[in-house]
Amino acid sequence: MKFDALIIGGGVAGMQCALVLGSAKEKWFAKDKNIGIIMHQRSSHLQNALFNNVLGLNPGALGKDILEMGKNQMNELYPHIHQIHSEKVEAVLDDQDGYKVITNKETHFAKNVVVALNYAKPFSIAGLEQYVEKHSRANPMKDRIQLRNFNHLIKDGLYVCGTIAGWRSQYAIAAGSGASVATDILTLWNDNISTKVHDKIKAE
Repeated sequence: MKFDALIIGGGVAGMQCALVLGSAKEKWFAKDKNIGIIMHQRSSHLQNALFNNVLGLNPGALGKDILEMGKNQMNELYPHIHQIHSEKVEAVLDDQDGYKVITNKETHFAKNVVVALNYAKPFSIAGLEQYVEKHSRANPMKDRIQLRNFNHLIKDGLYVCGTIAGWRSQYAIAAGSGASVATDILTLWNDNISTKVHDKIKAE
């Protein structure tokens, strides 16, 4: 399948990126865009998380529940986003029109790719090895990694967000990182005019 934007990873950064992209569906520059997210969640650090300090989440919220809520939210509000389940990415390779994303089951093509995985070793996606480096903010004892980037951009059309972009493992930071990448992609689609998407209560 061919995508205008394909997100790799269904954790908080990846899903937040997808939700912001999906919410722009009525904008002229986004309404015909094909958006996908490879919902690999098994290794997400949300699986064992408990949240008491996140604005907007009820104290005691569980990460594993948020993972399910995120999938349902996308299904209900933005069903045009293709959720790809039971696939694991093996390679991200340059292609004539962007990138070729090879999984254990399929080959996808995308103009823009967003890597939104966690920052743990091992990292074994072919085509991205040259960008792997020591994490700049994590505790050195934990031996975490990041993908070399400048403000989330690795190179044209290839983005990274969340902890693997070099940010600390904090829910609000990861979500903000994913949203930031989404607005960068929307800006690109909107002829490089700075873009954000807000939902508003309609006046009666």
